[in-house]
Amino acid sequence: MSPVTHDQVETAAHGGGARWRIAMLVVMGLLGAAVLVALIVTLGNANRQRDQALELQAHSYDVMILARTLSGTIARSEASLGRYVISGDRQLGQLYFDEWLLAGTQIDRLDQITNDNVEQQPRIDRLRAAYDARGRELSLTALNTSYGKNGQALARYYQARKAPTLIEINTTLDTLIARERALLDQRTAIAMGSVERSSWVAGVLAVFGVLIVLGAILLGWFTIRAVGDRAVAQADADLERERAETLTAAVATATAELRVQEAKLRQIQKMEAVGQLTGGIAHDFNNMLAVVLGGLELAKRSVASDPSTARRHIESATEGANRAAALTRRLLAFSREDSLKPETIDVAALVAGMSDLLDRTLGDAITIVAHERDTGCCIRGDRVQLENAILNLAVNARDAMNGRGTLTIVTGAAVLAANEVGQCAAGDYVAISVADDGCGMTADIAERVFEPFFTTKEVGKGTGLGLSQIFALVQQLGGQVGLVSAPGSGTAITLYLPRTADAAASPIAPAPIAAVVPAPAASPEALQVLVVEDDPRVLAATTGALEEIGYDAIACDDPLAAPAMLAAHPAIGLIISDVLMPRQTGPEMIAALSPLYPQVAVLFVTGFAGEVNASQFGGHEVLRKPFTLNGLERAVATALAAARPIASDRIAAE
Repeated sequence: MSPVTHDQVETAAHGGGARWRIAMLVVMGLLGAAVLVALIVTLGNANRQRDQALELQAHSYDVMILARTLSGTIARSEASLGRYVISGDRQLGQLYFDEWLLAGTQIDRLDQITNDNVEQQPRIDRLRAAYDARGRELSLTALNTSYGKNGQALARYYQARKAPTLIEINTTLDTLIARERALLDQRTAIAMGSVERSSWVAGVLAVFGVLIVLGAILLGWFTIRAVGDRAVAQADADLERERAETLTAAVATATAELRVQEAKLRQIQKMEAVGQLTGGIAHDFNNMLAVVLGGLELAKRSVASDPSTARRHIESATEGANRAAALTRRLLAFSREDSLKPETIDVAALVAGMSDLLDRTLGDAITIVAHERDTGCCIRGDRVQLENAILNLAVNARDAMNGRGTLTIVTGAAVLAANEVGQCAAGDYVAISVADDGCGMTADIAERVFEPFFTTKEVGKGTGLGLSQIFALVQQLGGQVGLVSAPGSGTAITLYLPRTADAAASPIAPAPIAAVVPAPAASPEALQVLVVEDDPRVLAATTGALEEIGYDAIACDDPLAAPAMLAAHPAIGLIISDVLMPRQTGPEMIAALSPLYPQVAVLFVTGFAGEVNASQFGGHEVLRKPFTLNGLERAVATALAAARPIASDRIAAE
């Protein structure tokens, strides 16, 4: 016998392992096929039971629906008989007879569909007997009616309504329906139990099949486990190294971009605020141009006859031009992109100088109230940064008030103890409080408002960076931020900035506001015109222009006072109204007044640029600022020509 070599032993071992794996695969395949067949049989049985249960349910529903239909048919037949007895109309008698025959047909149908239920057959027999007896009772009533014995027929009809046969019919139908419903519940419960058992068996078979599949996968993994573990590990290491290098480069690029964007973020926020200013700036400039053009034209007409009046109009026009120039300088200063310039800032003067900026940004529906508790409250910082912070707080307050409400800005000195507000140091501070009467915030939201990218606004209406930038600015200046808010009670955010001992900066005085120039009295025969305008300079220029062209102008600086002035001056035949005013818009005012004064003509005056859609103003004439005397005269004539215009496609723009 020759000796057995090592290769022969390995070959034999390898062959034995292969045969073992093949045998296991065959066994698992047979088991899997058996599980699949059992699962198919189980699911088929469950489907058959479900279909049978659905058929039985449909049968029970048919029985119950037919029983209810039979009850309704009998009720309609008897109702038709009652109307026949009362009216004697033979068509109603025929309707009674047809309905009663239909009820008999329905009883036959009910007998057919319950033929498989021995328990229901006695009830069907009782129902048929009661139906026949009831038919005989009602036929006597119908016969009496047919022979004209309506009184006797009516007595029989009311007596038949309490007859035992009717009670027997209703009781039998209710019993039949109740039994069918109980049978339906019983069949449903049996079917559900069978389905649950089938589902349990299917679940067990599925688990067993999953185990077989997992065993086959495990066996296959053992069968095909390769010698490539080292290659896979090397490939993973190379991939991780490349990923780390890519991540390092991305972090370096992002850091560089972040440093660039951080320098531009404040400028972007300022330009967003300037974008919100666009409509208001156009309105304000048109108001100022109206003052300038109106004053100059009035001065030109009065220069020869009344030099003092001409001088007054020229001064008003000069003031309007200076105000426009001041607003332009402030807008350009706010939107500039310069490096930070720390300086000593008088906080109260800075807030007062921002009045026009805030008015145009927030809109006329926001009432701004500014208070100065203490004088000489100065800080050290960048003026534009601080303006941007106050403007951001004001815009957030406007959004919290849904564009209408009161914004209160209070400045003053404050002495804080250590950690009294946040982690502030003890010392003297200047407090800038911006408060609104909006919706307020809950405590959990208030805790997160200064987090970067956290916002309660809708998507696309807020970046979540405004308050975080304000918080960073205050921290940079060594101050702290206080917040008080509650749902329904508004929000107050207070900036505590270290007070400086340096000399106060020169305060920025707001542009002066010209007083209303009284116009000369018009003749009593002149048409009275009510001018509603919140800007005193535009109000003075408009009333002066109207009186110059021969009308009796009545000035009104508050739209809410217009009803009282109309009541006091019944001869008013025309209302000239600005469109945007703080307490009430011009269209809102006219909508309330038109039902009370339908005979009064209306002329709207607006300072917004662009196309004006007259249909938005109720079809009334619209005149755009700035306008000339000739343009005003033509617009007034057009408005008076149509007392109640339906639509106006012509926009007077001179």
